[in-house]
Amino acid sequence: MPAAYAVVGNPIAHSKSPVIHSAFAAQSGEDMVYDKRLWPLGEFAQAASAFFAAGGAGLNVTVPFKEDAYAFADQHTRRAQQAGAVNTLKRLENGQILGDNTDGAGLVGDLKRLGWPLAGQTILILGAGGAVRGVLGPLLAERPASITIGNRTQAKAAQLVEQFADKTVRAASLQAIEGPFDVIINAISAGLQGEMPALPESIWGAHTHAYDMVYGPNGTPFLTLAAQQGAVARADGLGMLVGQAAEAFLLWRGVMPQVEPVLALLRQG
Repeated sequence: MPAAYAVVGNPIAHSKSPVIHSAFAAQSGEDMVYDKRLWPLGEFAQAASAFFAAGGAGLNVTVPFKEDAYAFADQHTRRAQQAGAVNTLKRLENGQILGDNTDGAGLVGDLKRLGWPLAGQTILILGAGGAVRGVLGPLLAERPASITIGNRTQAKAAQLVEQFADKTVRAASLQAIEGPFDVIINAISAGLQGEMPALPESIWGAHTHAYDMVYGPNGTPFLTLAAQQGAVARADGLGMLVGQAAEAFLLWRGVMPQVEPVLALLRQG
């Protein structure tokens, strides 16, 4: 009987995870089934308990359940502890549930796939929400020269700086950011709709690389702005999505799938 996996969230209809993991299973020959499930708000623990009691092997967890998943897990990886949130759950042989966060590894893996240098670079992250908390640890592990967290309210960015207690991380309000930066990563929740908040032109330099953690077939407001400001390279977050899924697949099955063919499949629509 194939091992059962699923992605859970609310909403969930838009999720590409079943396509991604089905492709991973096909390329690696792993015997597994994977579907997506809409779970009611406020009922994560009950639903997750029922899933694993019925023989489920693992879950991907998306908005708004990542902190619920952290609370549900019996054990946590270091990167989950750093993030304070879990996007991947795995049932261990002893029946306990391991919680992991693969978002940061997915981001770093995609930046490396793109050939963007990180070591010794100046990095600006726009936003200070849960997505940023999930990627800071893996980014710091790449030993950048500095990471600046720019947010509408500097106090929220400062909380992240205090949490990570690393001298290379600093906080700034959006209007007080001083550049230029080698890499700018957008994690502001404006997403695909609306306009980006005003940003100082000084953040852009002759060698700036611009990455948006969200993705869309017609680009994003941030990447449009980056093009206008002359960023030398630009990328959306689809590679991060596939990369974090690959990290989850590795945790579950012990096999690292190939990202490029699946990314090409998704780009084709």
